[in-house]
Amino acid sequence: MKKLLVTGGGSGGHVTPALAVMAELHAADWRLVYVGSNSGLEQALVAPTAATTGVRYRGIASGKLRRYFSWRNLTDAFLVVLGCVQAIWVVGQERPRVVFSKGGFVAFPVVLAAWLWRVPVVAHESDATQGLSNKLSAPFVRTLCTSFPATAVGKFDGRVVYTGAPIRAEL
Repeated sequence: MKKLLVTGGGSGGHVTPALAVMAELHAADWRLVYVGSNSGLEQALVAPTAATTGVRYRGIASGKLRRYFSWRNLTDAFLVVLGCVQAIWVVGQERPRVVFSKGGFVAFPVVLAAWLWRVPVVAHESDATQGLSNKLSAPFVRTLCTSFPATAVGKFDGRVVYTGAPIRAEL
């Protein structure tokens, strides 16, 4: 059976488009697993679709990488490393055919884990310029989908595909 592992979080802007992708792939008989943070809003946003799509939620530790001085950067660096270890474990257990990343600080550990397990990664960038998570993930991503034709992707060796923004069919 085809299995998709979806990741992304930190805000509804990362999760909502992922829900649209999950709905379409569920209709095409894919099994779905969502990997988000243990303490973020992703689980609350994914939960209502669990009944209709059968998506399973797996939580990992995540830390935000701030580009300014904050004492929380010290503890969050540890959480990123812990999240990477947990993501390696989750990807190894789930053995997905592909990983779909929407970005956000929870996505990088999952993308790295997928690369280590040799699972192809498709990422989506919703903004006109890449977010930090997608920039850090770029070396491990096979295909980057964009919402805008002129999205600046910087140094990226993979395939770039303009797809537009995923939205749910009911919208």
